[in-house]
Formats: sequence, structure tokens, C-alpha cells
Amino acid sequence: MMTAIGAEALALLLAAVCPGCDSVGTLLCGECRRMLIADPLEIRTDGGLVVHAALRYEGVVARSIRRVKEDGATMLTRPLGDALAQVLARHAPLDALVVPVPTSRAAFRRRGYRVPELLIRRAGYPAERMLRPSRRTRDQRGLDREERARNVAGSLRAVGAPGEGRQVVIVDDVVTTGSTLDEAARALRTAGFRPVCAVALAATPGHGDTREMPVGG
Repeated sequence: MMTAIGAEALALLLAAVCPGCDSVGTLLCGECRRMLIADPLEIRTDGGLVVHAALRYEGVVARSIRRVKEDGATMLTRPLGDALAQVLARHAPLDALVVPVPTSRAAFRRRGYRVPELLIRRAGYPAERMLRPSRRTRDQRGLDREERARNVAGSLRAVGAPGEGRQVVIVDDVVTTGSTLDEAARALRTAGFRPVCAVALAATPGHGDTREMPVGG
């Protein structure tokens, strides 16, 4: 049995293709892995929420995230989770709850896992599943900034005990306009929690973002 499992694992590795450079026989080559080292930036949403992103959503980063979300390459969440961990360690207070943005039911059925939660766990933090959808929303892809905000307005609710001022950090995989993070913050505030900030694995270009000090600097 162990021999069969080993053969299957070897076959999987040999069939793997690096998402960054298309090198065959590796899930992620060494050079592309270096592109996933955290290079933090800070942005603000239209609602004023500060978002700390570990990476820019472009190049190797974008292709790696798409490989996780579209192709089931969950092994890539380990290096991606390492980048997220660098930013969480800097910006999440020790007593804060780390709350993922919820995954839609359709996306969970399609993938079998929730990407933000998986990334949080890979980063070494417990994921507090405190947000639930309260209504269906359209796919955000193809919507402009105002349409995205209207689409998600009132779409989330917080569950569990009253927050009583407890600090929370909201986590998502990719931030585009920040409308979903603003809605998550609204739902948590309504329940009595205090969002300190949001943390994203990656931010799409064009936010007028500011570069943070290098991790460890």
C-alpha cells in the first residue's frame, strides 16, 4: 500500500507544472517561490478600513492564487500562507480574533475547501468562522467599484456571542475594491466587535497603495 501511495505521489510531482514559469516536475520552483515572499503594502477601502496586503496580485502571485482557487493546488497555500503569516504577525493584536471572509456555498461545493480559512491555518492562526452570508450576491467579476459595493451591501451577518468590543482582524485572499471587506467590517461592528484592520494575501494593482516597511525592518 505504501509503495502504491509513494508511486502516486511521485506521479503527481512529475505531472506538476510551476505556476510561475511552467517548469515541469515541480509544484513551485525556487526562483518563483522567492516571488511569494511578503512585500507588504497598505491600502484603505472606501469605508476607511485599513488593509495590509502581503503581496501584489500580479505575475507569479496571481497565477499561484488562481492555481489554488481554480485547479485545487492546495499545496501552494503553504508558501502563500507563509507570506500571510508575516503580515498577520505584524498587524494582528495578540488577543484579536482572526475572521475570514466567508466563501460562497457554490464556491465551497466546487472546491471542497474555503480558501481564506485554509490560508489562515497555513499561516498558523485559528480561523474564527464568525461571518455568514445573509443573502445571495452576484459574482463580483466584471462589476465596477459602485456596482461591487451595492452588490455586497447587507449581504453578511455575524454569528455567535455578542462581540462586547472584542478586537477582530478580517482576512481575505485577494482585495480588489475592498467592498467585501467593508461589508464584513459592518456586520462585525453591528454585532459589537471592533475591527482593527483587514489583512489580505494580495491586492490588485491600482489602489494608490503605500509600501510598508519591509518585514523585519
